[in-house]
Amino acid sequence: MQRHVNLFEPLELPCGAVLKNRIAKSAMSDSLGDGTGHPTAEQINLYLRWAEGGVAVSIVGEVQGNPGYAEKPGNLVLNEMSDLKSFRKLAENGGSNGALLWVQLGHAGALSYAPTSNPKGPSALDVPGLRCAEMSDDEIHQVPKEFARTARLAQQAGFGGVEVHAAHGFLLSQFLSPLFNKRCDNYGGPIQNRMRLLLASIDAIRAAVGPYFPIAVKLNSSDLLEGGFAEDEALQVVAALDQSSVDLIDISGGTYFPGAKSASDGSGHGPYFIQFAKRARKLTSKPLMLTGGFKTREQADEAVTSGAVDIVGLARALVLEPSLPNYWMKNRLREPAFPRFAEAPEGGVTAWYTMRLTEIGADEEVPEFGDLMLAVRDYDARDGARAEIWRSHFGNDTVALK
Repeated sequence: MQRHVNLFEPLELPCGAVLKNRIAKSAMSDSLGDGTGHPTAEQINLYLRWAEGGVAVSIVGEVQGNPGYAEKPGNLVLNEMSDLKSFRKLAENGGSNGALLWVQLGHAGALSYAPTSNPKGPSALDVPGLRCAEMSDDEIHQVPKEFARTARLAQQAGFGGVEVHAAHGFLLSQFLSPLFNKRCDNYGGPIQNRMRLLLASIDAIRAAVGPYFPIAVKLNSSDLLEGGFAEDEALQVVAALDQSSVDLIDISGGTYFPGAKSASDGSGHGPYFIQFAKRARKLTSKPLMLTGGFKTREQADEAVTSGAVDIVGLARALVLEPSLPNYWMKNRLREPAFPRFAEAPEGGVTAWYTMRLTEIGADEEVPEFGDLMLAVRDYDARDGARAEIWRSHFGNDTVALK
């Protein structure tokens, strides 16, 4: 008979690492790097705030090994050219109060930020809103090696683990998705071929970091778009991950392919992908994390106590209240107040939450919700300024300068 666990019980991962509770700060593109790929003081303070707020683990989104394929010019870049001093400070602060801080291994591929790169993906695409070249065989073969090097550097800098990003339309997700992947070689066609690069990356990372360092994978349950990566194929990937050395499968969904809706559109109330998680639970004994749609403690409690998942991933809820886990543990606050924006422009809500992260990192957040359009303008202006810094700093290390 299955024993019911609660939200504040520890979780031991297969590698032996222990999470102090079942609440994670999911990976977000916080866009708080300094433009040279290094953490800022605000970013270091942001992850300290989350650690002090009671999360078991925080995940730094989109940490690049190759500056030529970044998602944004505020991404971190961790490679042999990086100054590890600031990364060690980030790891120390984000790993305080018994928390772990993990690095999400990023490569934007076809979605690379055009002002600082020449986007490349599994296949050449030229559709409205997306244009990219095709990766060569040699470029594909370099991907697992790059991920492994970044993971090893993260371990040396004192981070508590890594997450392989195979969701939301970034590179490994692109290989999984028929929307992006039109290849006819060993990396295209049936799902067994399309997951080949993901599995090779996991093997390379494990060889680099050893058996006791946590490796998670963020996986789409679905692209939420006709013709894309779908649930039945995602379940086949879950079954393959069950036979791998990963320690946690982080389930999410949705892609940035043109025309795709966001997970928050039309998904109803509550966790977006809970039904998929229940299907995945039957195929793997690996710990499962579910990200997307958690807004109340009741929802988080139900997901864990039901056995559907082992840990819940919170993102926007922790932007609104960085100390939410502590409040929940003390039964002082059951849910944060989410803002509602009428007629938000595309990407506007993301920009608002991103600028809110900046306020938290600077200890300047206020209870009132700030102006949406002002946040969008500030967000775009900061990207533009950091793109100039990025091009100046990385020079020929970027794939193409524009």
